[in-house]
Amino acid sequence: MTKVELRPQRVSDAKRFYQIIKNPNFEFMYIPCDSIKDEIKFLKQNASRRRRNFAYNYTILCDGEIVGGCGIKINQHRTFNGEISYFIDQAYWGKGITTQAVKKLERIGFDELKLNRIEIIMNVRHKASEKVAIKCGYKKEGVMKKAIKTGKSYYDAFLYAKVK
Repeated sequence: MTKVELRPQRVSDAKRFYQIIKNPNFEFMYIPCDSIKDEIKFLKQNASRRRRNFAYNYTILCDGEIVGGCGIKINQHRTFNGEISYFIDQAYWGKGITTQAVKKLERIGFDELKLNRIEIIMNVRHKASEKVAIKCGYKKEGVMKKAIKTGKSYYDAFLYAKVK
């Protein structure tokens, strides 16, 4: 099995992240980033997001190589709830890397951030993301109508969750 590690994101990850997220096959996730400069700007704000208990973002490493990113965004009205999100380079899809990353992220959420509930929200057409949620023991709670915007279109989303 490949070794998957998480570490806090760095500004130096910008070029690799930009490569990954600009893949035209990323049809289920919209990341508002039009240049490496935009990605650098986003990464520079991570320290502030952590200090404000807003988001905790990590780089996914597989055998030491950057293969994606993930994070937990804290619900600002119910700070005991978090939402996990992730993205992986297409060359690493279907290898169990995202599942390992989500399990590690979940431990951070429950053990370090003291969350009581973690959610994963995905486009209903994104079968691979749904498989990750199921493999990690998340339970489907329902369908959220027009809850995700990708480009100019709104899509239905599945809500999966796990409680401590």
